[in-house]
Amino acid sequence: MKYNLLGNSDIEVSEICLGTMTWGTQNSETEAHQQMDYSFEHGVNFIDTAEMYPANPVSAETQGLTEEIIGSWFKSSSRRDQVILATKVTGEGLQWVQDGVPISPKKIRISIEGSLKRLNTDYIDLYQLHWPNRGSYHFRQAWHFDPTSQDKQATRAHILEALTALQELIEQGKIRQIGLSNESCWGTSQFLQIAEANSLPRVVSIQNEYNLMYRRHDLDLAELSHNEQVGLLPYSPLSCGMLSGKYRAGKKPAGSRITLNQDLHGRVSEQANAATDDYVDVAQKHGLDPSQMALAFCHQRPFVTSTIIGATNLKQLEIDIGSFEVELSAEVLKDIHRVYRRYPAPI
Repeated sequence: MKYNLLGNSDIEVSEICLGTMTWGTQNSETEAHQQMDYSFEHGVNFIDTAEMYPANPVSAETQGLTEEIIGSWFKSSSRRDQVILATKVTGEGLQWVQDGVPISPKKIRISIEGSLKRLNTDYIDLYQLHWPNRGSYHFRQAWHFDPTSQDKQATRAHILEALTALQELIEQGKIRQIGLSNESCWGTSQFLQIAEANSLPRVVSIQNEYNLMYRRHDLDLAELSHNEQVGLLPYSPLSCGMLSGKYRAGKKPAGSRITLNQDLHGRVSEQANAATDDYVDVAQKHGLDPSQMALAFCHQRPFVTSTIIGATNLKQLEIDIGSFEVELSAEVLKDIHRVYRRYPAPI
């Protein structure tokens, strides 16, 4: 397993991060503990969660269960000090998390206390803002994204308030570093500028969707990641399992995500299915597991710090963690690029 620095901090994280969004719905506490045990034994030291999880499906009844499951593992394993733990404060709109209010200093303070209690810890290594108050082009919203209603001064005032609140939590020892999620290049640059101008904490990472079929980080955000040391933590690197090939020809394996959400949150389409077929064909041509090829592609991107994997069983987890041993050749990357040119934005 390789390890990378989290931004400009001194925190080293494994190149694979264990995602947890299925724990509490698709996975039981016992299964989640088995996943953490297996991952830890194979060099993974980085776990990502959120106060709103589990997310398959999201509900008021299950909200917070994922953090509680991680907390119970910390208690039983005594491994908290060996794990880099990331969680998130929920953005605006989820009504059962503080009535769906936008992120604010008050919301941050209340949310961090809830997460600390559920996680059975007194500190978070990486605390992230789950999505921006002004909205996001992620979550399939890129096709209709319109920033013209945004208020620049209000956004900058919010960022200053949020960073000030996060600084207080750092001083209290409750968080170590901060990060963003579902953010844009402009939004991230505002956080960096305001932090520098006011001697406030600097974001070290950005957690956005990134995979073979969703490559919006390749341009402006890649430039920002490189020059500002804000590494990408790609989520959904298999595009909700599509790139594993398990949904080809209309298949719906029992217990899989597509049985809970028929279009995989807007990812399923004729074009996406065609792109999936071509990427799986590339993997098979070169004797690669499709999942491992897709994950290895993320690992090899120069702006990626750690790729967030998710599994609902140990076999999937074994395949995913095994991807860190895969190095894609120039020939494989050339074939991937041919598919990318054919389908630059299929989802």
